[in-house]
Amino acid sequence: MSVEGSAAKKADIGPIRFVALDLDGTLVGTDLVLRPRVREAIAAARARGVRVTIVTGRMFAATKPFALALGIDGAVVCYQGAGIFDVASGATIRAIPVQPDVTREVLEWAHAHGVHAQCYADDTLYVDEINRFSKFYTALAQVEPVVVPSLRAAFAERPTLKIVLVDDPQPSQQHLRDLGALLGVRAYLTRSNAHFVEVIDPHVDKGEALRFVAARYGIPIDETMAVGDAWNDVPLLEAAAVGVAMGSGPPELFAHAAAVVGDVAHDGVAEAIERYVLR
Repeated sequence: MSVEGSAAKKADIGPIRFVALDLDGTLVGTDLVLRPRVREAIAAARARGVRVTIVTGRMFAATKPFALALGIDGAVVCYQGAGIFDVASGATIRAIPVQPDVTREVLEWAHAHGVHAQCYADDTLYVDEINRFSKFYTALAQVEPVVVPSLRAAFAERPTLKIVLVDDPQPSQQHLRDLGALLGVRAYLTRSNAHFVEVIDPHVDKGEALRFVAARYGIPIDETMAVGDAWNDVPLLEAAAVGVAMGSGPPELFAHAAAVVGDVAHDGVAEAIERYVLR
């Protein structure tokens, strides 16, 4: 199901040497299974010398198993771009935390409004309550949280790469608007899932992280392709020479894509690689 997106494909695209793939909703569905055709397409691209990485909102511990399963080495982008890690060594290549005053303000807001909040430090998930929202998140991430008496106290001074608010989809939309009005340009707010509002430093996003890693590898940005499925992937698709949206994505994402491919069940990542990399 390849169709041209509403964004114009950039002219004079050279051979693709670097492929950046979102994880949830792109590489895997809710079953968290990497499909055979997708594995084969990524292996074929890597056999041609093409760099492949994962660019995700997940923490590194929740990303590494998928990277290893796909044979991806080198850098992977986590926390919506706020953290970049080396798969083989586990070393942190770059970490840009949320500003402490923003962290305190968001956690106070969440507490006052009864919204479940989560923070991350040393690639560990912290919560101050186990509830249906924390369970929803950990079922997707496949990580165990550390429970602290008070998230506000634990992160009053401690840096966090990302804050995630978890709620039902409709109130989450309102939380995004309310926090946007509260924080303005002091934070970047995005959503990788209809249940989440994610808060990171305003200087980073998936697109900025793609440019950082491509430059680290000495690969021009006009030799990159990115595939994503959600609102948080807009900067990623805009940054890449070829930005491809999964067919399951929202209309707002399609507007920034050069092409739209099938959803996870129809091997959209494989379709994109076959079309633009293995041509």
